[in-house]
Amino acid sequence: MEATIEVRGLRKSYGPHTAVDGLSFTVEPGQVTGFVGPNGAGKSTTMRIVLGLDRPDDGTALVGGRPYRTLRTPLRELGSLLDAAALHPARPARDHLLWMAHSNGLPARRVDDVLETVGLTSAARRPAGGFSLGMRQRLGIAGALLGDPPMLMLDEPVNGLDPEGVVWIRGLLRSLAAEGRAVLVSSHLMSELEDSADHLVVIGRGRLIADTSIGELLAVASGGRIVLRTAQRREAMTVLTGAGATVAATERDALTVTGLSAERIIGLLTEHGVPFTGIAEHRASLEEAYMELTRDAVDFRAPGDVEERA
Repeated sequence: MEATIEVRGLRKSYGPHTAVDGLSFTVEPGQVTGFVGPNGAGKSTTMRIVLGLDRPDDGTALVGGRPYRTLRTPLRELGSLLDAAALHPARPARDHLLWMAHSNGLPARRVDDVLETVGLTSAARRPAGGFSLGMRQRLGIAGALLGDPPMLMLDEPVNGLDPEGVVWIRGLLRSLAAEGRAVLVSSHLMSELEDSADHLVVIGRGRLIADTSIGELLAVASGGRIVLRTAQRREAMTVLTGAGATVAATERDALTVTGLSAERIIGLLTEHGVPFTGIAEHRASLEEAYMELTRDAVDFRAPGDVEERA
């Protein structure tokens, strides 16, 4: 079985609302794929379809080349976490994992292994209903890891984790991908994906917007912009625009320049005697790139948000 999660031509509507509209992408082994989009973009619907919890109107979702519903021991193929609160509150954490293990023919020792992996060994016999959100997330991740699967799908795994937990999940995701697993992570925290993901699938209003590596996306978003720092902005703008550059004032002592290389900018400013204190290629953040990509796909905005992003 090839360790890939494949979505092909997926469509799903709920009455007049189209949640997913012709969506296609593949989660490859050996990398963390971030799955992102504005609220209501169709991420949760897509993941539910992958797990067989919802039926698509059209298209297919395959786990290792097969529909999830046909897998005899699904925990051994695809580990998932969609809702950390989906547990019996009176059941101890270890018992919660034990029934999952028994349902897929997994040994009890595997339960203790994953409890140690997620740092919950000391809380194993406590009722899960008394857990904090971060602890429930850890328990949910333990359930996803239970079958030692080659594929994982996690919805907002960082939600509720403290700073130590955020660092831990970041390292865990990287290590899982390094072992050759296919990892799909839905998140609203672009900063976390920038530090942990290799690839990004961006959707909006149920449609694919981008399917690209993090590096390629950031390179495009950076757009060859140069950040120039100078106390003589007016003089620098005159020189650079005269050479065909597009120049915009940003911070008090900074300009953003496009259309000229850093070497050419240095030469022009030196030739005209315009001093400067710094020059560097602009590197867009993943959040900047994401905001630009999804600008026209946001359905829910606060009153001031349009102006802020315009």
